[in-house]
Amino acid sequence: MSSKKIAAGEQFPAIEVVKAGGEPITLGVPQGGADWQMVVVYRGKHCPLCTRYLNELEKLKAEFFKLGIDIVAVSADSEAQLTAHMPELTASYPIAYGLSIAQMQQLGLYISHPRSEQETDHPFAEPGLYVINDNGQVQVLDMSNGPFARPELGILLSGLAFIRNPANNYPIRGTYS
Repeated sequence: MSSKKIAAGEQFPAIEVVKAGGEPITLGVPQGGADWQMVVVYRGKHCPLCTRYLNELEKLKAEFFKLGIDIVAVSADSEAQLTAHMPELTASYPIAYGLSIAQMQQLGLYISHPRSEQETDHPFAEPGLYVINDNGQVQVLDMSNGPFARPELGILLSGLAFIRNPANNYPIRGTYS
């Protein structure tokens, strides 16, 4: 089964998930005074590379926010899996759980089955990253079919600083069809 990949410049779909602590959050809707949002989809508690990536993101969170970009991370993990994962995470940005297969397909993510019950107990999304602009459009996106290929956060930060600078008049790229 294939899923439609989200294209650059498309409206980001309104997907509601639940944050740690039980509050709902709509992905792609900036919070805390930001006008853009970065949605980071991670594989789940079972992935040590995801834990490292989310903790690295925390170190740059303030720099992203200075650009007007808030952050939310989400996985297909259950509430119990996220609760068990939280002690390993330094993240102060919202982390949500319960991404359904239908929502993963709506986002155009690659979806994997666990290798064993020791890994996890459900299909999960491979990494995805979406930067949604103030018009609700996908400004920048990256999807991977494995945990080893993800945007380097420092380069992403400097690229978004360039894009957000009005003097650069930088359009959404990759829209030719």
